[in-house]
Amino acid sequence: MNEPLPTSPENPPQTLSGFGPVRLAIWRGLAVLLPPLLTIIIFLWAGGIVKSYVLDPLFFGSRYILIVTTAHIVPERSLPATDRGKQSVKIKGVEFSRVRGDGTYVPTYVLDTVQEMVSGAEIGTPPTGLEVYQRYVEQKYLKPHLFFPVFCILFILLVYLIGKFIAVGLGRFLWTRTENVVEMVPLVREVYGAVKQVSDFILAERTVQFSRVVAVEWPRKGVWSLAFVTSEGLADIEKAVGEPMYAVLIPTSPMPVTGFTMHVKRSDTVELSITLDQALQVIVSCGVVVPARGGSHSEALDVVQLAIENRTS
Repeated sequence: MNEPLPTSPENPPQTLSGFGPVRLAIWRGLAVLLPPLLTIIIFLWAGGIVKSYVLDPLFFGSRYILIVTTAHIVPERSLPATDRGKQSVKIKGVEFSRVRGDGTYVPTYVLDTVQEMVSGAEIGTPPTGLEVYQRYVEQKYLKPHLFFPVFCILFILLVYLIGKFIAVGLGRFLWTRTENVVEMVPLVREVYGAVKQVSDFILAERTVQFSRVVAVEWPRKGVWSLAFVTSEGLADIEKAVGEPMYAVLIPTSPMPVTGFTMHVKRSDTVELSITLDQALQVIVSCGVVVPARGGSHSEALDVVQLAIENRTS
């Protein structure tokens, strides 16, 4: 087979087509733009989910409760015959105005407030008494600059109280019983179990401390896997083997919340000069995302290469 000629000004590198430079520029542009664009899209998607399933139900629920507890809508049929059809009437010393949409009466100050803040098209043409009160409650009590800070404060307070409740014996007992019931429901237990594993790995208190990242030959010789050293080896195993041991966790991709706990000889491990976060990036991305080749990572690769050469020599 003829070897390719070395590239030079007289022999430029060959491209697959005349559009090679254009295509390369497009790919480079996508490589630059995709990460921030996807990040924005993911945050917008998450925000939309929170708005649709948390904020909107809470907003409408709060509005309903406020209307039930504060609204004073008087049907026309409950008024004396002499007052029916009038534009405004006095009820217990409070002036009420007639709403054209359904003929009900609401306090005049409520109707005036709504008419000043929103147009008639936004509340229905003609509006009903309930629609007037919905807009009044929204403008009076549920303004965004008031609703969202209050919601955040109440949410943090609720999370704090739940955490304190679960910390005591009764709360832990009730929560365990609740989870046992959930785990008895088909399909729900599979979804709940997967979500709980992820949330526990991200949010739960870390009871397992990883001291360093090493490489071990697993599941067979010649195949290297990342492992987290969790502790020294068991004394009985070290005594039987006659060498110092490590207890390691070999995580699985792409979910490092599960894995295999093994005891391996220290001499069979290769110390890696990468951080736990860098190792997790490699595992979660299935090896697509790796630390930059340089610095500590290149040194770690050199160590692995040296270990492989020593084993094969």
